[in-house]
Amino acid sequence: MRNMCLLGIVISLASHTAWAQTPAAPLPPKDVFVAELLKKMSVDEKIGQLRLISIGPEMPREMIRKEIAAGRIGGTFNSISRDENRPMQDAAMRSRLQIPMFFAYDVIHGHRTIFPISLALASSWDMDAIGLSGRIAAREASADSIDLTFAPMVDIARDPRWGRTSEGFGEDTYLVSRIAKVMVQAYQGASPALPGNIMASVKHFALYGAVEGGRDYNTVDMSPTRMFQDYLPPYHAAIEAGAGSVMVALNSINGVPATSNMWLMQDLLRKDWGFKGVAVSDHGAINELIKHGVAKDSREAAKLAIKAGIDMSMNDKAYGEELPGLLKSGEVPQSDLDNAVREVLGAKYDMGLFADPYLRIGKAEDDPADTKADSRLHRAEAREVARKSLVLLKNQNDTLPLNKQARIALVGPLAKAPIDIMGSWAAAGQPAQSVTVFDGMRNAIAQQDNLIYARGANITDDQSVVDYLNFLNFDAPEVVNDPRAAQVMIDEAVKAAQQADVVVAVVGESRGMSHESSSRTNLDIPASQRALITALKATGKPLVLVLMNGRPLSIDVQQQQADAVLETWFSGTEGGNAIADVLFGDYNPSGKLPITFPRSVGQIPTYYSHLSIGRPFTPGKPGNYTSQYFDEGNSPLYPFGYGLSYTDFSLSDVRLSAKTLKPGATLTASVTVTNTGKRAGETVVQLYIQDVTASMSRAVKELKNFEKVMLNPGEQKVVQFTLSENDLKFYNAQLQHVAEPGEFNVQIGLDSQNVQQNSFQLQ
Repeated sequence: MRNMCLLGIVISLASHTAWAQTPAAPLPPKDVFVAELLKKMSVDEKIGQLRLISIGPEMPREMIRKEIAAGRIGGTFNSISRDENRPMQDAAMRSRLQIPMFFAYDVIHGHRTIFPISLALASSWDMDAIGLSGRIAAREASADSIDLTFAPMVDIARDPRWGRTSEGFGEDTYLVSRIAKVMVQAYQGASPALPGNIMASVKHFALYGAVEGGRDYNTVDMSPTRMFQDYLPPYHAAIEAGAGSVMVALNSINGVPATSNMWLMQDLLRKDWGFKGVAVSDHGAINELIKHGVAKDSREAAKLAIKAGIDMSMNDKAYGEELPGLLKSGEVPQSDLDNAVREVLGAKYDMGLFADPYLRIGKAEDDPADTKADSRLHRAEAREVARKSLVLLKNQNDTLPLNKQARIALVGPLAKAPIDIMGSWAAAGQPAQSVTVFDGMRNAIAQQDNLIYARGANITDDQSVVDYLNFLNFDAPEVVNDPRAAQVMIDEAVKAAQQADVVVAVVGESRGMSHESSSRTNLDIPASQRALITALKATGKPLVLVLMNGRPLSIDVQQQQADAVLETWFSGTEGGNAIADVLFGDYNPSGKLPITFPRSVGQIPTYYSHLSIGRPFTPGKPGNYTSQYFDEGNSPLYPFGYGLSYTDFSLSDVRLSAKTLKPGATLTASVTVTNTGKRAGETVVQLYIQDVTASMSRAVKELKNFEKVMLNPGEQKVVQFTLSENDLKFYNAQLQHVAEPGEFNVQIGLDSQNVQQNSFQLQ
């Protein structure tokens, strides 16, 4: 009786004021509350809860509010302020059952304060910094009435031709799984129902990063062992961390689209992993089942999706139009509909919206006077995280750090690029608030006349590429070319270089070149910029390349031309200041690559944890009849885990506490790290394991742990890692998660290639 009375109070409340002024009574437990509410809902109201609508031209705001008031929309996305969302929640409070709306957005690497892109965050190898970026993003998004973010994106990416490489955390299963857990906890905090927290929707479930040819939306064909060993663990880690939602991938898996994949959605996600949250389709994915060739029409697509367990239909009309008829005919049982609605209502309960629909919207009188005000940003935190994400790839003859008294030629089409420095999926970030590389360097030096700027080149002179990139950006063109002749711009840059002591060239990609639907057939820096670099090299002045990009690029020639190379990715709102901090030595770089840099696109896929093979290529030995390319080096340009510092570090031999490991026991692997240079710095000590002999071919090495350490000049630290049987487990041919007795190599290094090794036996 008590539960019915509480539900009656919820249903009787008629306005924002009523919600705000009613004393907060504890709600019944979620399952009881949701079950009672389900009993009161009509079929149309249930179907309405499954519709997730995009704010945009497809449905004007007045129509959306009318649909919400009629109980025909469960949530929206792409409205990003309290004054936008309040009228929609008011409409929900006018509906018969007053079921609150939720509001979602793609908060990937910051909301108003834009942090470095996800690939850059992973380069920090700093879980505290990554977590800080997520916490601030959640606080800012929550303050703007956002309830749920479609993040983190934890797809393993080993083909950098894929544009969405920029959106994820790299190639490694262990590292991405660690970050997945950190980001879910950062977004959701102790509970997504608490103020300042938002719900995480982990994506893209599953295997989206393995699309064939690196071509977005393409098929994925993968053995079960590879799925379970390499690609599925990050999603599982996010769900174990409590992610309240998953976004389902657009790709097919071994011929079955994820959106209709019963094994994926029911057997694996729900039954094996015990996921209890809400599953959301990707944009328009249900009707895309027709183009996949598994549904003959929208009716069949809706049937396949809801039976597979797709709870919410994102910007797709299939559920709204087809479910009434499918239910009436009995092709979709009432239980399938109720299961989906139960998850949607449960997610809203978990977000705290039944306790207070205006939890994140607040009162109108408390709205910020200017939602875009600079005072709402977290600049200091963004700068600190960005500094940690930068990776020093080359520093010949200590070209860096730069002298602040030197005359510096700053050139390149990305030196003044406030939009590009934010990267893809920049949420509510404002380009006008970005600090460019030019801004950052000018801020860092006292004598501003010492900074000589020249554009030097366009990002690309290929007009078809420019047109494509601008087509993706609906509001305004992002790539605006200088109309001057290419040689005129190069000549201007060369003149600037001749007047300077050192040249800093900011080159790479526009942000739209590393984005959804931005796959590439090559990874070269565009030709216009390559010509600029060659001309600058010819001046004989020291040349520093500052890379701005969302994926590994093929820069073998350019890194040979340069004296120093700094990988900055897309480093966010405070990127320019962070880059200047590193260039001038106010911060010692400590980033490490979370993804391998190939020498050329022909090496793809190239990743460090490949399987052992029968005829491996051995550097320094004849290559005939081994697995190799005869026309180019076989090693990567820069390996996973690689990154330099302004100081030097050395590692001792690997010491093991025992030479045998029994099931249920542990052993310790340790090294002594010494800062052998002249300044304080951080490095990442990385632990890899190799299973020497097993029932199937195993990876040549796999990351199993790491620790980031700060050392003063001459300082030493013993870094210890504890290993157990769980660290040695893998999925065998029967998909059993086992550790097999035998020899294991322990490798510890400062990147994945240069390691110290010892071995032990698992009994």
